[in-house]
Amino acid sequence: MDDRNKLKLWERYLTKEIGIEFKACLYFFAVLFFYCVYRLVNGVHEAGILHMTEMIFSCYIIGYIQVYLFDNFDESDSFRARHWLGVACCTLVYTLLSYFLAWFDKKLWLSLGFAAYILLVYFCVFLIYRSKRRIDDKILNEELKLFQKDHKNGDRE
Repeated sequence: MDDRNKLKLWERYLTKEIGIEFKACLYFFAVLFFYCVYRLVNGVHEAGILHMTEMIFSCYIIGYIQVYLFDNFDESDSFRARHWLGVACCTLVYTLLSYFLAWFDKKLWLSLGFAAYILLVYFCVFLIYRSKRRIDDKILNEELKLFQKDHKNGDRE
């Protein structure tokens, strides 16, 4: 493998790792928000450090699962069977972790509500990524038109 291919491989790996880092932060915020609302509703004004540690590690692990096993489903253009399987598996993992690690005091109905919330979060993130792609495409097309116009004018001179 030559140096150019090694660099491309490294850049692809680094791009995936940065994406996973971003996902972990995004989903951790969403999970922590649900957790904090639950705590506040119950009159508790502190969050457990152990729970938050479990949540962030869970978000990283699930981020790796999303990217490497399920084709990064939340960033896809459309959903195929593999993506739906990924959504189901990752939601199930979050739900089981929330129950068995007692993030919501082992209340099954609350863990199920958390599962519905995670599904909503996945849907919102999917829409955000789709909107970002459309905006990026629009900007790139505008820049291409400007480049072509400038290039065409440069040929005449």
